[in-house]
Amino acid sequence: MPEYPPWNADRAASIIEQYRHHEGAALPILHALMEAFGHVPEPAIPLIAEALNLTRAEVHGVASFYHDFRRDPPGRHVLRLCRAEACQAMGADCLHDAARDRLGIGWHETTADGAVTLEPVFCLGLCAVAPSGMLDGAPLGRLDPAALNATLDTALEGAR
Repeated sequence: MPEYPPWNADRAASIIEQYRHHEGAALPILHALMEAFGHVPEPAIPLIAEALNLTRAEVHGVASFYHDFRRDPPGRHVLRLCRAEACQAMGADCLHDAARDRLGIGWHETTADGAVTLEPVFCLGLCAVAPSGMLDGAPLGRLDPAALNATLDTALEGAR
């Protein structure tokens, strides 16, 4: 995972200005802020609202509706596990339980040491190799608890 810079209001204002005149600008702005900061910082919400002549509640509604927009900075690694029907049919619920137990966190949380953020995703398009996931953007297929643990061991060992 890339290292993200801390919140910077001037940088955010520049991003917002770059996209504010686009049709449906809220989503491109939120995506650009995610790319820049790794999450959508709370102080960005009123800036977006003002630039787009929306209420803070409207911007918050968009940002909170879509699961891909994080409200907090991610861990050094981001583990996304598919929760869609094809993966569920292939045993993903057991995998999800094992991941949460191993990491000691729930969905949308980050381990206390900042190593891993666990996120649900509702289809990665890897149905043929279900259950599936992604670690730091790399696809993982035919996962079971043992394979997931081995993958996490490798990633976490590389971070030490």
